[in-house]
Amino acid sequence: MMSLCGNWIALFLCASPVLHFHRLTHAATTSPPVTRTGIKYTAFDFAYDGDDDDDDDSSDVVSQKRTTVLQHRPPRPCNYDSCLENQEPCESLAKQHGCLCPGVSRADEPPHPPRIQSLKPISAGADRGKIEVQWCAPSSVVQKYRVVVQGEGDSLEFKDVSRRGVIGSVEVGTKVCVEAVNNAGSSSPSDFACMRFDHSESPDHTKLFLGGIAGGVILLILIITAVIFWKCCMLKKAKTDSTDGLGNPSYSTEGTL
Repeated sequence: MMSLCGNWIALFLCASPVLHFHRLTHAATTSPPVTRTGIKYTAFDFAYDGDDDDDDDSSDVVSQKRTTVLQHRPPRPCNYDSCLENQEPCESLAKQHGCLCPGVSRADEPPHPPRIQSLKPISAGADRGKIEVQWCAPSSVVQKYRVVVQGEGDSLEFKDVSRRGVIGSVEVGTKVCVEAVNNAGSSSPSDFACMRFDHSESPDHTKLFLGGIAGGVILLILIITAVIFWKCCMLKKAKTDSTDGLGNPSYSTEGTL
């Protein structure tokens, strides 16, 4: 009898809706949480056409993106030529354009030697007959330049922005050197900082040589032309005298008949 009652009780519990609701609630509370896929955000640079209230926010976002792009842009060298004078300092160009300047040695170190470019004779103007020296600046802190001529005790000094200077006339083969100077000292002697004056580099000598040749050729042509003209005149005069003597039969060199 007890077993029969137990079976009826078990059947009642299985069919009871309250028990089913309890099981469903327990399953819902004990089931593992649902895993959601992570969201990835991608920034796009586009023009925003929203309301007027969001214009300031959109402009700030665009400006920030542009600033980020400029920061990640690869740096480029500054438009600076060390061989041209009176230029804007490279440091100023770097601050304005975000470009890179050549490496420069420290101010408390003597500067590196400059590189001399040419020695050109001056053929016109007030400095006619003198020599113009041209050089390129070193990658150092320079306060002034000094041009030293071999055989002369005094040197000429020029400003730090200068890239050329005028010296007096020198003989062929004379050595001319350029030194860079700052508070720490002067640059050491170097082969590319010195050059010997060679008159063959002077276009003035070439012009004089060509002018002499041209003048000689013209003079020779004039002389030949004058000789030919003189001979023609002499031949014409001789023919005229011969014709006059044959045309008068009574003419005699011994007197009148």
